Amino acid sequence: MDQNKRYKAVFFDLGGTLRIALLEEPYMKHARRKMAEIAGSSVPYEEFYQMIEARYEPYRKWALGENKESGDEELWCKWLLPDYDQTRVKQVCHELSFQYRQCKGRRVVVDGGVEVIKGLHARGYKLGIISNLIGENEVPDWLEEDGLDQYFDSVILSSVCHLRKPCAEIYKIACADLGVAPEDCVSVADNVKRDLAGAIEAGIGANILFESPEKKHPVVFTEETRPDAVVKDFREILDLLPPLC
Repeated sequence: MDQNKRYKAVFFDLGGTLRIALLEEPYMKHARRKMAEIAGSSVPYEEFYQMIEARYEPYRKWALGENKESGDEELWCKWLLPDYDQTRVKQVCHELSFQYRQCKGRRVVVDGGVEVIKGLHARGYKLGIISNLIGENEVPDWLEEDGLDQYFDSVILSSVCHLRKPCAEIYKIACADLGVAPEDCVSVADNVKRDLAGAIEAGIGANILFESPEKKHPVVFTEETRPDAVVKDFREILDLLPPLC
């Protein structure tokens, strides 16, 4: 990274970056049961979950292919539960999205994450989140519950703006939301193909790649997706971004 450059804002990816998923089976099993209960399923909850998994695949293929994301109501009414009571589905769609994500693991802030957030905020940086995920309420609720909402000036979710990374437009929306030019921003993320490609196309000033503990394979770069810095410990980000004043 250019140590002479004074960046003004930092954007964090969520999954695999600022938050990681702990694969705790009792927690995930409870979420599967809860999801079926909320939907009013008449089949065993594990069978219901497998049905949702099968129906999610065509949705995921569409979302990845178009770089788009449905909001909760469209996701559950159009894609996942079109044959269920639509009045009920509309009423519980936000909770269904939350429980479906919990079926994949219990999400916690990465080790050092809170320290970095508070540290960068204290150094004068504007902070934002740019994340691909289903569910409109989970992230705002988590930030408020953990007392982290006060540190973030912008939270851009694919489920709300209906665009997914690597679409460059989602970064431009986030920059405009912060009132900061893309070249004055830093992106912290873990996915080369999704995060780095979109940020580079959008003109983000610097890209920090976090070698996430969730990654099972070595990260491979190309000239088009080479980050400006790589960190293995999240706290190393503080070494790269000095105080603004």
